[in-house]
Amino acid sequence: MADDAHVATAAGVGPRQVAGMSKVGEWLRAANGVTVLTGAGVSTDSGIPDFRGPQGVWTRDPEAERLSTLQDYVADPRVRVESWRRRHDHPAWTARPNAAHEALATLERAGIIRALVTQNIDGLHQKAGSSRVIEIHGTMWWAECLSCGLRTPMADVLERVADGEADPLCLSCAGIQKSATISFGQSLDREVLAAAERAASECELFLAVGTSLQVFPAAGLCDVALRVGARLVVINAQPTPYDEVAAAVIQAPVGVVLPQLAAAAGLDQA
Repeated sequence: MADDAHVATAAGVGPRQVAGMSKVGEWLRAANGVTVLTGAGVSTDSGIPDFRGPQGVWTRDPEAERLSTLQDYVADPRVRVESWRRRHDHPAWTARPNAAHEALATLERAGIIRALVTQNIDGLHQKAGSSRVIEIHGTMWWAECLSCGLRTPMADVLERVADGEADPLCLSCAGIQKSATISFGQSLDREVLAAAERAASECELFLAVGTSLQVFPAAGLCDVALRVGARLVVINAQPTPYDEVAAAVIQAPVGVVLPQLAAAAGLDQA
């Protein structure tokens, strides 16, 4: 780990402390351009479970990963039926932004955050007031036909599910529909990925927040930032593969850390 690294834990400060939260706050104030990458850990305090954490969806139910695999989704009607059932009951429809979302919105309003790249599909960053959001994995608020590409508000499709259509097909071409999100085996939108890479390459400080940094190409944005000399700060409850190359690592709940960082940067979240 870099010499100026700082490791904090929920129980206190780790043994390799050199710079504290105030130091990261100084970096936030001084940086000419801050880009943030967020993952599922940012939304857990809003009641949306993550995937790979100790209580993650895939940790508790490894078979659930098939629901997010494009090949299985297309080939197996049973996977689609279960996917639509879970979409209909997903907690994101009624979830509200938490302290982590609010702190990031505060940092954006202050002109500190230039771009917020998120792996999350729940739209909570926008609900909190962030506007410079790049949804690298798409959004669950729309459904998309895999044949003709027609996009339909997810609420309209879920009404059909509630009315008894277990696997609602596209009303235009009768093709298979899924949420407008990126599944395993599905390519990211080139323009969206390009925007995310551009944001990572134009920053002086790159924060990776609430993400395991195991899914590419999203995790590779850290490499893009490092190549241009940006400081990398990793904020996550569990270790990540990028901890050893980060300028700072904070292992603690992001809902606690981000408001503290906003305060350390001299901002009031009123």
